[in-house]
Amino acid sequence: MSKNKYKNSRQYSKIRTQNKKEILEDYVEAISDLIKSRGEARNTDLASHFGVSKPTINKNIKRLVSLKLVDAKPYRSIFLTDKGMILAEQSKDKHEIVLNFLLKLGISKKIAQEDSEGIEHHVSSETLSIMKKYIKK
Repeated sequence: MSKNKYKNSRQYSKIRTQNKKEILEDYVEAISDLIKSRGEARNTDLASHFGVSKPTINKNIKRLVSLKLVDAKPYRSIFLTDKGMILAEQSKDKHEIVLNFLLKLGISKKIAQEDSEGIEHHVSSETLSIMKKYIKK
């Protein structure tokens, strides 16, 4: 019985870690998209994109700065560091694979877009690899 509890606790611990990383991935991906489409990413753009308050954006940007994923100065645009760009590209790649996999299964575009937003953060490398192979068929 205790082995099962330990197994479950590892699983939940992994999910909690993935949930923390989910915010990082969403933010760097959004910052990357904003820079590509508008030439810059600002706190107000991110607040609008995520539908959250500016203080929430500020808190998360501080976290991204501390992890060296972005450079940000007060009242200035936000820029991805090299490390942030790599994470943004990895996140975008995962998102595209999951989205295309769901579309290939016949799921409607709207639902596939919504579902892929959450799945991309929790999919294992093994599952992602198999999804990628399935898409190519």
